[in-house]
Amino acid sequence: MTPRPGRPVRGSTTGRPLMAALDLLGRRWALRILWELRHGPLGARALRDRCDRMSSSVLYQRLSELTGAGLVVRDDTERYELSDLGRTLGAAIEPLDAWAQTWARPTSPGTGSVPT
Repeated sequence: MTPRPGRPVRGSTTGRPLMAALDLLGRRWALRILWELRHGPLGARALRDRCDRMSSSVLYQRLSELTGAGLVVRDDTERYELSDLGRTLGAAIEPLDAWAQTWARPTSPGTGSVPT
């Protein structure tokens, strides 16, 4: 079942919106699918290839959940793309990507600080 705000989800019996979002986005491959769709529509086969050839059953399950949550839509040519809401999520994730890039750089030994 697709996590929805207001319904019980993993980590929240009340279904707080943030917990519902984290449940949805924390599912295997969900963020990767959204990330791969950020530059435009893709067919299922191309999307699967970009996602390291995940199983087609998992791909379609995640696409169903993401579509049900209003983050992904399917166009007339059977390609998947981010909805307007999905694009706003992409914009929200970009700072996390910038942080991850910083985190990936070597740090000073024993300090955990980012080199300047």
